[in-house]
Parts: sequence; C-alpha cells; structure tokens
Amino acid sequence: MNSPFWGSFLSSSDDFGKTWSNPETYNIKFPEGSDVSLKQIWQIAEGHPGDTDTLFCGVEPAALFKSTDAGETWALERGLFDHPHRTQWMPGGGGLCLHTILPDPSNKDRMWVAISTGGVYRTDDGGKNWQPRNKGICARFLPPDQQYPEWGQCVHKVVNHPANPDRMFLQHHWESIAVRMPDDSWNDIGKGLPSDFGFALEIDPHDPNTAYLIPIESDEFRCTPEARLRVYRTRDGGESWEPLTNGLPQEDAFETILRDNLKADRNDPTGLYFGTRNGKLFGLE
Repeated sequence: MNSPFWGSFLSSSDDFGKTWSNPETYNIKFPEGSDVSLKQIWQIAEGHPGDTDTLFCGVEPAALFKSTDAGETWALERGLFDHPHRTQWMPGGGGLCLHTILPDPSNKDRMWVAISTGGVYRTDDGGKNWQPRNKGICARFLPPDQQYPEWGQCVHKVVNHPANPDRMFLQHHWESIAVRMPDDSWNDIGKGLPSDFGFALEIDPHDPNTAYLIPIESDEFRCTPEARLRVYRTRDGGESWEPLTNGLPQEDAFETILRDNLKADRNDPTGLYFGTRNGKLFGLE
C-alpha cells in the first residue's frame, strides 16, 4: 500500500485476497540514523527453495529488505545498502528503485538485483558483498566516451529461467534487450524488433531459449509502436523475433505495458498474460 498520508507499508492476506490486514506499525522502514526514508515498495520476491518463510523486498530509494518470518518483520540488507556505489546511483524516470530480485534457486548464497539507475548487481555470499554485472550494457544517455560504465545503467527488467538461472534476458533504457553471456557480459539481441525501448519482459519457464517482450516506441512516446499492440517472441535465444498479434488490436492501440505486467504461468503449454496501463487484460493460452 502507498498512502499519501501514511506512506508505504505491506498489507497481508491469508485467504487469497478476500480480506486484508494492515500492520500495527510500519513493517518496512530504514533504521534510525539512515540518510534516507522509504518512498515506495517496488517488488516482493520469495526466497530460495526450501526457505519457505524467507521473503525479499525491493524499495525506493534503492535498497533490499529481508524477512525470515514470512513478512512479520523485515531487516535492511546492509551489504547492498552500504555499497560504495550507492551514493552515486541516480533516479530514473520512475525514481531510484530496486525493482527486480532474482534469487538463484540452485545456490542460496547467490542473488541478482536490478536498480534504476544503478544497473545489475550480484551477490555470491548471501548478501555480504555485491558486484556490478553490467558489462556490455550501453548507457546512451551518457557522453559517447562513457556509455559503457561499470555501473549506472538504467536497467528496466531482468528475468532468468527457473531451471537454468544463468540463462538471463535483460531489458534496459535503449538497446532494449540483451542476453547474458558465459563471461558475465551482456550481448544485444534487439535486431528485428520495432523499437529498442520497453519494460515488459518474460521468459518461458519450459524453455530457456524462449522469451517475450512488448516494445514501447521511445523514451519520449511511451506507447506501443505504430499504435499496434504486439507481443514479440524469440525461440532461439534472441537470434530472431516474431510478433504475436492474434486477438490484439492492430490500430489505434496507444497502450503502455510496464515492468511486471507481463507474466507466464507454468502450465503446459505456457500461458502468457499482460495488463496495460489503461486497464486492459490479455491472455495467451
């Protein structure tokens, strides 16, 4: 919840959303003496398989919180908050937000997060230390000789495959889509798309080479290109893309699809669903 009067807090439900309860006190907050205060909650993510009571929360200003009691209490992950890069991260268009959390299901000490605008960071020791992992990601908003920094990229979304967590796709501000390479770099795979800008990105849980995205025309005009609503799919890891248009409006469709508004289920065949900022909901089954 985000109240203009009471600020941001987490509500909970134990009956699949029929009823909700609010905490008696703010359940996610920065420690006293911090130089920041909570502005917005961006993402809740489950912990590693087996840690059934562990949850993670990404917030604005960019920080990571952890709960080990199913959300009753939360603690700031100091390893990331105290990172020397933090004071140099700058807000993107939506704020300085930690919007993506990807625990590695095969290694409980490993996790990826994405920050706008900080880039992608990874821990391999349970959050004690974090390293930027942004090699190959272009930051076109910087001067030409500075467009491949170690950190500071405006990453919009990162997804990985549940059975092969090293198989990752990334969408960022311009050069919209990249795939992670074995040397920990990112390779642009946007050729064939109508735009190199966007937010919505998803991977098929049954196939690590299949991913979906919905392009946005540009930073300046954040609607679907040519006013046509198309979901683009790759089945070969980004070598090629095909538009999926059956049932989607192909004229006067000035729609915006933001991060986390495109999701795949684990049915066979995979079901794909997305919602638009105008309140429309579409599904592919």
